Amino acid sequence: MQRVLARGEIESLDHTSIPRLRQPVRASVFADRAARLRQLAQGSPLSVYLSLMADLADAQNQAVKHCVLPGADPERVSLAQAHGMPPLQAVGWRRDPAWRGLLAQLLDHMAGVQGLPPQAALTIQALRRSLRDRPSELESQADALLAERESDVDAATAPFIMAALQVYWTSLAADFPASSLPVVSPRGVCPICGSLPVASVVRVGGQADGCRYLCCSLCASEWHLVRVTCSHCESTKDVAYQSIEGGPEGIKAESCDHCHTYRKIFYQEKVLGVDAVADDLASLDLDMAMGAAGYARASGNPLLWQHEKVEP
Repeated sequence: MQRVLARGEIESLDHTSIPRLRQPVRASVFADRAARLRQLAQGSPLSVYLSLMADLADAQNQAVKHCVLPGADPERVSLAQAHGMPPLQAVGWRRDPAWRGLLAQLLDHMAGVQGLPPQAALTIQALRRSLRDRPSELESQADALLAERESDVDAATAPFIMAALQVYWTSLAADFPASSLPVVSPRGVCPICGSLPVASVVRVGGQADGCRYLCCSLCASEWHLVRVTCSHCESTKDVAYQSIEGGPEGIKAESCDHCHTYRKIFYQEKVLGVDAVADDLASLDLDMAMGAAGYARASGNPLLWQHEKVEP
């Protein structure tokens, strides 16, 4: 049985002994996500979509295995260190066109999946045509996704484009030397790519035992944040934990009455194989409950884009 540290115990620890960053493992990050998505799909009302995303994670796993990309040049790393900024910042750093080749690989894999939902098949065909004939439109969509400009995002194609961008940045993050990170980075965003977290996980085992890590929606890196702290505004006074009565163990919504936002938090001691992206995607009922209670999501899921309804 793993012991979960109380808030006071965590704050009293020597924080130099707690790993600040957990970088993605190229060989397993997407393979584990695919397995978790399939597990979550069993008996779920979202089973068709979760299974589709599992197939997409399979494609990501194949693509990232052989992905070799140019990283940040030394000048950019030095600039990031000097100003305390993420060195592989998703917004404002010119990405290599190689990401479109990754998208092509994902689409080729998905086109061969048996039993593909008809709408997904049409979306994949449209994206393949865009890759061939209108690459600039895909670049614009990628810009909108990375900047989270939801009004400019096409919700149907977004999960596939985002999946390619995830492979691109996860590959970079897996290879980035942690010793080159700035000593201090902006709070609330990924220290490597500057993206927002999708959720957080309380880990078990080793130096990270009982510690909470925010999980990057883009590059799959994780960074430490003291528990009972709002991951959006950093308040420690108005934080509460919500769950659905009779719902699955190991998942809560960490809400903040200071900024009226929430993010989900998962407990690995309850579900060892938890994956922040997969488990967040499979728990939309908790999102609905939090919305009804008047809280807004602090950030979305990279594999599901839903435009907010505007009241007439």
